[in-house]
Amino acid sequence: MSTPLSLSFFAQPTLLAARQLIGARLVRILDGERISGMITETEAYIGQTDLGCHGKAGLTPRTRIMFGPPGHAYVYFTYGMHWMLNAVTEAEGFPAAVLIRGMRVEEGLELVRSRRPGISSALWTNGPAKLTRALGISGEQNGVELTDPASGLWIEPGIEIPDSNVTIGPRVGLNSVPEPWKSKPWRFLVTE
Repeated sequence: MSTPLSLSFFAQPTLLAARQLIGARLVRILDGERISGMITETEAYIGQTDLGCHGKAGLTPRTRIMFGPPGHAYVYFTYGMHWMLNAVTEAEGFPAAVLIRGMRVEEGLELVRSRRPGISSALWTNGPAKLTRALGISGEQNGVELTDPASGLWIEPGIEIPDSNVTIGPRVGLNSVPEPWKSKPWRFLVTE
């Protein structure tokens, strides 16, 4: 087991964190087993002026974690059925986070297979709701420290992915968000 990423990693500007999380290792302890894999897709959400960011609503019960200190999980429920995992970034009081949109499972394959029956392994965690379902992440993980293995959910250093293997583009699913926020190139995706 490697040492988790430090608090200072999450305190950096969100776009840097979103890019640097590509290739990092997301780790989850579930039912006493370790599931982990390389983060392959992220999106940045930055501050109250970003109309795609939950922080635009100000400090609310839902966004409280996002306004808190960096290095915590911001897990929210959407569309009445899906949990989404984010890593809070930047400074306390400034709502910013990186949505973890995808990962490639490398440890805990049998446990994930049992949680995603009948689904090809390539499709287990290639979307934010699929990822949380595969890893058993829910509102119970909202606010946990992503720098502390005792939380059961953390992020470790991984491998460096060269820029030539990372596509940068607009965030997904912001259909009702006005420009320029809808098209900000704040999504990072590993391409093979």
